[in-house]
Amino acid sequence: MNVLVIKHVDIEGPGLIEDRLRHENIPHQILTLESGLRLPKLDNLTHIVILGGPMNVYEEDRYPFLRREDFFIKEAIQRGKSMLGICLGAQLIAKALGARVFEAPVKEIGWCDVSLTRIGSIDPLFSKQPKTLSVFQWHQDTFEIPHRAISIATSAYVPHQAFRYGENVYGLQFHLEVTQQMIREWVETYKEEFEGLESPLLSKQKLLADTELKISPSKEMGMKLLKSFFRKPIKGGMK
Repeated sequence: MNVLVIKHVDIEGPGLIEDRLRHENIPHQILTLESGLRLPKLDNLTHIVILGGPMNVYEEDRYPFLRREDFFIKEAIQRGKSMLGICLGAQLIAKALGARVFEAPVKEIGWCDVSLTRIGSIDPLFSKQPKTLSVFQWHQDTFEIPHRAISIATSAYVPHQAFRYGENVYGLQFHLEVTQQMIREWVETYKEEFEGLESPLLSKQKLLADTELKISPSKEMGMKLLKSFFRKPIKGGMK
């Protein structure tokens, strides 16, 4: 097993993902695209994780690495690599699969409930989770469910919260990787995001208070999901 974790900006790191990889002694590389590093060859990779970032998928002129990343994602899917996209990462996967990415009806920042769909409740990653999950969100855009993909989770304000394409490609709009320290850093770094927020979105103070209550069960859920995702590869891809 060999894992590539793609960061877009330094502040939005792998969090629990790196904890899971280290706990299981899984070989991995973390690459930050904004630093100018080039994407590696796919040959020796079994799993790819694509993290979030403040840019939009359609800002390729401003962030040229997004164009290269799009080709990389398409080739990885064609070659049967296991892939997990989170927030921007999920939007990039959706775009690579031909789905539309657009501004969501509301900007979701903070802890929100998402519900598993009927298929989501029997999905290999989510089958042992409760029907309703409290997850951490920080996004403005959303995606359509790609053609031939399966909707896994939905919510009242942003209906498309998670999808699976084939057996081994997942896109999650929410952040299962966050730690309490990461959330605190994002609140300070992206403080302009809280200007003009409307219900059901939260103030910084309420967000941090909610985090105190919800971070432990979120971590437990995230580690279980990641354990299921990082399973041994089989011939032709993943189980």
